[in-house]
Amino acid sequence: MCGFVCLWNIDDEALAQSMIGRIAHRGPDATEVVRARNAPVIMAHARLSIIGPENGAQPIYQNDDLLVVNGEIYNHADLRAILGESAFTTASDSESILHLFRSGELRWIKRLDGMFAFVLATSERIIAARDPLGIKPLYMARIGDGVAFASELKAYDGIDVDSIEAIPPGGLYDSLEGPRRWYRTPHGAAVAEPGLSVEATAAELRLVMEEAVEKWMTADVEVGCFLSGGLDSSIIAALAARHSSYRLKTFSVGAEGSPDLLAARRVAEHIGSDHFEYAFGPDDVAEVLPKVIYHLESADIDLVRSAIPTHFAARLARRYVKAVLTGEGADELFAGYTYHHAYVERPRELAEELTRSLNAMHNINLQRVDRITMGESLEARTPFLDRDLIDFAQSIPATLKLCRTEPGARESTGATTEKWILRKACADLLPHDLVWRKKAQFDEGSGTVDMLTEALMGLAGTNAPLDRAAEGDLYREILVAQYANPDRILAHAGSWTEGRVEAA
Repeated sequence: MCGFVCLWNIDDEALAQSMIGRIAHRGPDATEVVRARNAPVIMAHARLSIIGPENGAQPIYQNDDLLVVNGEIYNHADLRAILGESAFTTASDSESILHLFRSGELRWIKRLDGMFAFVLATSERIIAARDPLGIKPLYMARIGDGVAFASELKAYDGIDVDSIEAIPPGGLYDSLEGPRRWYRTPHGAAVAEPGLSVEATAAELRLVMEEAVEKWMTADVEVGCFLSGGLDSSIIAALAARHSSYRLKTFSVGAEGSPDLLAARRVAEHIGSDHFEYAFGPDDVAEVLPKVIYHLESADIDLVRSAIPTHFAARLARRYVKAVLTGEGADELFAGYTYHHAYVERPRELAEELTRSLNAMHNINLQRVDRITMGESLEARTPFLDRDLIDFAQSIPATLKLCRTEPGARESTGATTEKWILRKACADLLPHDLVWRKKAQFDEGSGTVDMLTEALMGLAGTNAPLDRAAEGDLYREILVAQYANPDRILAHAGSWTEGRVEAA
């Protein structure tokens, strides 16, 4: 995990140093700047050591090829065995990208399994790419006749650029062949095919999830778990506790006595984790709000609200671990949001909306998780967004994700139940009432909304709660005050409701 900067046809090492300095929080363990001998490229890297901590430094420079990577390649051990261990000079998982490229396979990048953004330069070309759903960020800017790449927009702040664009999720830029998409999210299934076994589907889902969690725990350092007490993080924590070689550490935050803190304690006790809590109040929220908005690179109201508890959870976890698992992605895969209930009689529309929302995560919830955790030098991993799990979940009919269930049935709330097949697949992992607990947004269950209301009243100098318009204006004012080029930041920020297709 890291932050990086790359300059192609821009001969300015001081610029690279300045840019990497703005995102040094992404990698506090080491910073390196390397200029290629036989190519017009300079790369800078700020490292958070997770795999290969002893000799996995970046940029990786071999035979005039230069590589920087942000993220984790979870199948790197298999790739090493296939490509030949003798070719590798480091223990880093990132090095597998370089040797896959050199293998000459036409679709070599599709062999990478993980979350990643990278830039690879040879003497003749430069290639930049991003993982399937854009878990890891990557921005490209045109500067004169050259191009610059960076992990966060703030790296470009105050720099004169011609244009900035995000490399899209599942996208690749090649200076010789141009841009292309190397991955497209499979469309979701709507209704069950004749003869489909619900029990077998749930059992297979469970197996795929077990494999995903085990895979995403790959590290040479300890990996913990965010634990809100909600279904998604509780499932991930329960599975992680089973696959961990050490006693799992879990982390929960919220207002004192909030539903999330109470539920998380029960889950932690049930799975036997080493549990840590932090209770915060309105003064804490007011104090950290500028930092949260700066790192978030967004003033979207819903993102800011959910980023606040994420910040406190990241700050708590970083005292004990360098990486955590999170539950992001389950709502988009299994119909977990309240607005999905309007689709209960429209499975085809629901399947299409879930596919759309998966593809929109990169600058919404995934941006929140990446920026806020990396703002605390913590790596966040999202096993629900494992590529094999995405493929299988998209094959599950929407009618098994959101469905009306009969009152009195054990796997039922007696109403429209979101994420029904996920609950069924994991029913044995947690107490029954927690498995079938009604969903609450992170900012609601943690008590953040009430504390934020009080904090904003103090910041605005008013005795009345701010309406949404005034709240959004205040967030924008805070963001604008911290950036030389705030319009660039705001132009790339996503919105949780943007593009959403409401049920007819």
